[in-house]
Amino acid sequence: MLTTNPFDDDKLHEECGLFGVSALDSAAALVALGLHALQHRGQEAAGITSFDGKYFHTHRAMGHVAGNFDRDEVIGGLPGTIACGHVRYSTTGETALRNVQPLYAELAAGGFAIAHNGNISNAMRLRRDLVERGAIFQSTSDTEVIIHLVATSSYRDPLDRFIDALRRVEGAYSLVVMTPDSMIACRDPLGFRPLVMGKLDDAIIFASETVALDVVGAEFVRAVDPGELVIVQGTEIRSLRPFTPQAPRACVFEWVYFSRPDSIVGDKSVYSVRKAIGAQLAIESPVDADLVIPVPDSGVPAAIGFAQQSGIPFELGIIRSHYVGRTFIQPGDKVRRLGVKLKHNANRALIKGKSVVLIDDSIVRGTTSLKIVEMMREAGASQVHMRIASPPTRNSCFYGVDTPERAKLLAAQMDVRGMTDFIHADTLAFVSIDGLYKALGESGRAPVMPGYCDACFTGDYPTPLTDQAEANPADLLALHPEPAE
Repeated sequence: MLTTNPFDDDKLHEECGLFGVSALDSAAALVALGLHALQHRGQEAAGITSFDGKYFHTHRAMGHVAGNFDRDEVIGGLPGTIACGHVRYSTTGETALRNVQPLYAELAAGGFAIAHNGNISNAMRLRRDLVERGAIFQSTSDTEVIIHLVATSSYRDPLDRFIDALRRVEGAYSLVVMTPDSMIACRDPLGFRPLVMGKLDDAIIFASETVALDVVGAEFVRAVDPGELVIVQGTEIRSLRPFTPQAPRACVFEWVYFSRPDSIVGDKSVYSVRKAIGAQLAIESPVDADLVIPVPDSGVPAAIGFAQQSGIPFELGIIRSHYVGRTFIQPGDKVRRLGVKLKHNANRALIKGKSVVLIDDSIVRGTTSLKIVEMMREAGASQVHMRIASPPTRNSCFYGVDTPERAKLLAAQMDVRGMTDFIHADTLAFVSIDGLYKALGESGRAPVMPGYCDACFTGDYPTPLTDQAEANPADLLALHPEPAE
């Protein structure tokens, strides 16, 4: 059911962010800094685990990195030269401290800490089998399945046990793992989620995005390849590729929205791609208007591209407050109606009497678009046109993005004309799927686009969806609970 509650979180959430450091004094302090740079990928919870050569130490907390990891006593309680961290937005499992990563377990070979970005699409089947064999789970996170698979593997060598576990899972995973003698970074064979390697003096660093390397002053070395395991033991680095090679299918939404604009993903500048998408939008869906206005902040690069291509002036017609969160929520319809203006407010003197083009990255439920369009009309806009820098999101993601169920996706229920009426816009247009790939430097989308996963737009899922095929609604709700209103 669609809702116009102004506090609805009407965005696709940024999965999770990983940061790991090996062979550096006070490694946890650098991890905390790296997680700050990745905060946009998960704002629900954060955690860091370190190893001092004898013991593992963990601090996990709900909320942002700031406030939880900017105190000397917290970092002081995480000693060691190796550490990994995680910022989380839940895509599977409830919002609770027991699901905050890194997850840790004592295995036969010693301590095992794991941080995961992605989603295991056969986690429920594996979990059911493991429980029947006597496994006792401490969380509802799909990541814990990997720990149990490692623990129950019949292989003797710890690395072989880990590889054996990964061979049994389906779906998306970028992982940073810590054991008593190594740090392991790996990506699934399709490379859904990003993971890069950097260097700071003699220290090796792994991060979800290059921007985190920039922030800590590290040199970018290369991306971890799909299907690759990079094992770091002291200053020694080994690479293994134990899986059958497959054509990569990186999530195309990294370039549309998830990654920070100042990151490089797959050798492509995220900022440049987003500008190119905006320019492509102006070519495909031109409009006669006075101003191009981004929906901040994610619509800004595409709006710049649209304005440059169309010749229509770019202006900041919506001002965003960066200091308002969901903690403000108060009961009562009047306060709820006013609440949206605390986050976004129209630049009324600029907009009055003008025809405006609003540029946003996507439409999910449509509730934010409706509110923004109404805000423009209340500010006196003569016409409001909406242009979206991605194709219509018609399908749920099962690879680590918190997508609403398909029945709640506006584009799954309505055609573009119906969506235009729903958000009260004069016109609405999305970039075409071919246009999206042209902006990425590709010639257009073939029947199966090599290199990218675009299932949220096309329904072309590159792996089996075992849990979706087998699960009853109660099982799905357990791993994908409805967000609290």
